[in-house]
Order: sequence, then structure tokens, then C-alpha cells
Amino acid sequence: MKTPTPEQTADAPGTGPDRPRSFFLSSLPFFILAHATHHLLTALPQPMQPFIQDEFRLSKAQLGGVAAAFSLSSGASQLPAGWLADRIGPTWLITIGVLGVGLGGLLVGLSHTYLMLLAALVFMGLAAGGYHPASTPLISLSVPPHQRGRALGLHLIGGNSSFFLAPLIAGGIAAAWGWRAGFVTLAVPTVILGLVFFLYLKKRYGRAHVEAMKRRQLEERPPQPGYRRRLAAFLAMMVVGGGAGATVNSFLPVYIKEVLGASNEVSAMSLSIIFSSGMWAGPLGGWLADRIGCTRVVIATGILGGLVIFALRAVSLGWGLWIVLWVMGVIQAMRFPVTEMFIMNQSPAAHRSTLYGVYYSTMQYTGAIFAPVMGALIDRFGYAAMFHFAAWAVTLVAVVTALFIRDAKD
Repeated sequence: MKTPTPEQTADAPGTGPDRPRSFFLSSLPFFILAHATHHLLTALPQPMQPFIQDEFRLSKAQLGGVAAAFSLSSGASQLPAGWLADRIGPTWLITIGVLGVGLGGLLVGLSHTYLMLLAALVFMGLAAGGYHPASTPLISLSVPPHQRGRALGLHLIGGNSSFFLAPLIAGGIAAAWGWRAGFVTLAVPTVILGLVFFLYLKKRYGRAHVEAMKRRQLEERPPQPGYRRRLAAFLAMMVVGGGAGATVNSFLPVYIKEVLGASNEVSAMSLSIIFSSGMWAGPLGGWLADRIGCTRVVIATGILGGLVIFALRAVSLGWGLWIVLWVMGVIQAMRFPVTEMFIMNQSPAAHRSTLYGVYYSTMQYTGAIFAPVMGALIDRFGYAAMFHFAAWAVTLVAVVTALFIRDAKD
């Protein structure tokens, strides 16, 4: 019998005592960097809203259309991306998710009309949909179940570091040379690194290798009875509660500008506070999930996510706002790897990328659909009333969902 090579066993669970160390010190840093690069540009449409609103003189509903253009197209691409990742492997999907976003960012930077901007954001969203449905299952397949939360939490460092740094960098560039320069400047390294990641994946994760990892994990842990009910309840929570919460995030820069009196630059950069905690709160959430179970953390962070929106309405510009935004970021960062782990535990190995595509598509669609509606309602009823509604919706949906998923085994 032929002995497997180190390359063949490097990312397969349970292949030796040094298996976790091999992945955490070799491949995981690559995924963290790829995640950071993927989000350099996808992090910009929201904080750049005040600049875009001023230039094109947009209403709240039109401004919601800016968020919707990217989110709807990204949500639409998540479903086929997940399906394709299960069939042709993750390499091409991850590459498109990075390289394509870079090209889309260049197009955004070259847009000089509102319609051109929407078209460029649609292109960027279509390209962006490939990364998460392909990368998250691949990371989960590469580690033992008891270290899955830790790996996904560390992977989150990449995305949150971009959401933290990109608004600061692009906000400073926008103040000096305009918001378009912010997109173009960050698009160039994204395109270059996208090509580098393709070469790495081609060498490290062949299709046969990934399929062998899936078969091994399916044999080790079949799906739990009742997993369809729990996944359906979880996705329903993402549609209603996630959509309500996402709309609050969508209008935060404009809210901070119009209601709290901040400048465009401060409004854009303030979102970095939310994501500053992601570089440690994400791994903390994964660590907690590995020890007390991801279901408990999903329920707790869902309820706390609604309560912190209530607090947002009670603070003014200054330390009160910065603290609330920081707490909001901690909750969101802890929640992301845990929800990914929950889906992993409840789904068959052969269809995980497809299910992740459904999950990420659901998150994108709900925010995209709710954003223009929320914008129109804010124009009519004001920020206070709509934020109050969103806070109640997120909190109550989390409580109801807990009744359907509390029996999940981690």
C-alpha cells in the first residue's frame, strides 16, 4: 500500500498528533490573509455612504439602493457558489471571491454616475459571493471537531481586520483625494493577492483531496436527527432578526452624521470601532463554543444583539456612542464563527458548501431587501422609531428561535 505524502495528510483531520499544529501554523494564516483581502473592498460601500450621498444628492431610499446593489447581487451569487464549491472544489470560488472583488472595486472607483456606481457594485457583489461558501467548509474540514470553533474564530480575524482598517484608510484617502481614490487604492493589492491565492490553493487543495476529507468526516459524524428543523429555524432567525439588525448597521454612518452631528470623515471611520473588537472577540466566541457549545452562544448573542440596539438610541456623539458601537462589535464578532460552527454541526458533509451558500445568501438578501424599505420608513417616521422596531424584532426573534434549536448537540 502506498504511504500518503505529507502534503496529502497535512490538512486531514486525525492524521497524527501534529495534525492541528500543521493546519494552524501553515494553512490557517493563508485563509486569514485571504479573508482580509476579500473584505478590503466589500467593507467600503457602507462607510463611504456619506461621501456618496453628498455627491449624488441621494434620498434615504436611494442610499438604501447603494447597499442593496451590493447585497442583492452578493446574496444571489452565494447560492450557486455554494453549489459549485460542492461539485468542482473551492479553488476557483475563493479566487473569484478575491480577484473578482478587486476588479469590481476598480469599477466602483471609476464610476461617475449613480447608475454606473450601482452597476459596479452589482459586479463586485456577484464576485464576492464565492469566498465564504467555499472557504468556511474547507477550514472546518481541516480540523478536528473540538477545534472547529477556534479555527473559524481565528479565520474571522482576517475579515474583521479589514472592516476595521479599510474605513480608516479609505476615509483618510477620501478626505484628501475623494471617495473614488479609496476604492482604487485598495483594489490594486486585492487583485495581486487574488492571483497569489489561486496559485496556493491549486497546489495545496486539489479536488480529490477535498473530497476525501468530506468522506472521512461524514463517516466520523453523521447529521443529527432533527437537523432540518433546527436549520430552518436558524435561517428564519437570519431572515427576520438578521435583516432588522443589518438595516441598523446600513444606516449607522448617515445616522451618526445627520442625527448626532458628526462630519463625513468621522461618520465613515466610526464603523471601525465596531470591527476593532473582531480581532479578539471572534476567536473568543469560537473558544467559548468549543467549551460550552455553539447553541448556547448563538442564543445568547442573538438576544444581546437586540438589546444593544436599544442602547444605541440612548447615546449621543462621544464616549457613550463609541462604547455602544464597541459592544455591538463584540457581540457580532463572537456570533459569526459560532453560527458557522452551528451550521457545520447540523449539516451533512456532502452538502455543507451548498448550505453555507444558503446561509450567506440569506444574510445578504435580508439586509439588501430591508435596506431600501428601512430607508423609506426612516424618511417618513424617523430614525428613533425604526431603530426601536429593529431592536424589538432582533430580540424577540432570537428568543423564539431558541425554542427550536435548544436540543442541538455540539
